[in-house]
Amino acid sequence: MRFSPMKPGPTLVLLLVLGLAGRGGGAAAGQTLLSDSLDDGPHVYWRNDSTAFAFYHCQGTFRSSAWFLVRRAVSMGGFCADTAATYVLSATAPQPQPDTFDDVSRIFAVSDIHGEYDALVDLLVNAGVVRQDLSWAWGDGHLVIAGDTFDRGAGVTESLWLFHRLEREAREAGGRVHFLLGNHEMMVMQGDFRYVNAKYLKGVVATSGVDYQDLFGPAMELGRWLRTRNVAVRLNGILFVHAGLGPEVVSRDLDLSEINAQVRSAIDLRSYDLVFNDMPGFLLESDGPLWYRRYHGGTASEPGVTEEELQGILDHFGASAVVVGHTEVGVIQALHEGRVYGIDVSLEVLGTFQGLLWERGTFYRVAGDGSREVIGGSR
Repeated sequence: MRFSPMKPGPTLVLLLVLGLAGRGGGAAAGQTLLSDSLDDGPHVYWRNDSTAFAFYHCQGTFRSSAWFLVRRAVSMGGFCADTAATYVLSATAPQPQPDTFDDVSRIFAVSDIHGEYDALVDLLVNAGVVRQDLSWAWGDGHLVIAGDTFDRGAGVTESLWLFHRLEREAREAGGRVHFLLGNHEMMVMQGDFRYVNAKYLKGVVATSGVDYQDLFGPAMELGRWLRTRNVAVRLNGILFVHAGLGPEVVSRDLDLSEINAQVRSAIDLRSYDLVFNDMPGFLLESDGPLWYRRYHGGTASEPGVTEEELQGILDHFGASAVVVGHTEVGVIQALHEGRVYGIDVSLEVLGTFQGLLWERGTFYRVAGDGSREVIGGSR
């Protein structure tokens, strides 16, 4: 392993060349691994604040770098089927981000990616959020990923690294990426593998010996990043949350900062902590922001949200509308007379993902080919 100096800058100080495979292209290129294989990675383990190493399941075997020193930051070249990709690692651990922004020029939201990396990339490229090389193209705009990037599909790791990189590129351009936690992020980090694609259990878990949830543990790069993500944000007075915020959140007088902090704190709690403590256990249950479904109707035992309750929720958070995933809606659409926007759509049914665009007071449904249709306006 050898290091080459880079031009001085605020973040990139060293270039890590692993020497296990050649690489080319720019930082955004070659993000994906081979979709028809068990290849997966990189996964980066931090031994301490300045020493780490990367590993993969690659071509049927466990493959890793040597330990490397990170004084400020390094740019690590991929060394499996992603040899054109570059991954930036910082010695400074990620920190929680603000949950409220005003005066945002434009907002693009997607939800429930579930490891379908190729369809995600198609949507982001065609919508103009990223360029063909997958670099950030949206200037000072904000991108919201409203939960459930994990499970089902075979492109979870690639999707996470894409958002990990875009977050940095967006911030440098004056924009933001808001990666929100959903119920499937929480399920995996707490050891619930019911929906995990078999690729991971047969591949990187088997060859590395690391349990799947521990690939996203607090000593892993993606794990420490996930532990600083929010579960809900408010942009231009619009709430974005994976499943929803219900009346009980209002009756408990919870604000966004407390909700986000409590959910983050719950990631590494044990089951008895959640069962025998009212908070944050409530936030991880059916009426919490990761599982709530009552914007979309209800049952005899769990009735849907009333119009009065919904308005009380919006008033409590100083919001005009709330954008949610989690519950499929056919196509992205306005609900409750434009006070709720449902954005969880079925890739299997539509053949593409859709995104919700807010720009100059207007909401648009954006199709996988980038075409847009007005579905609502500012209230």
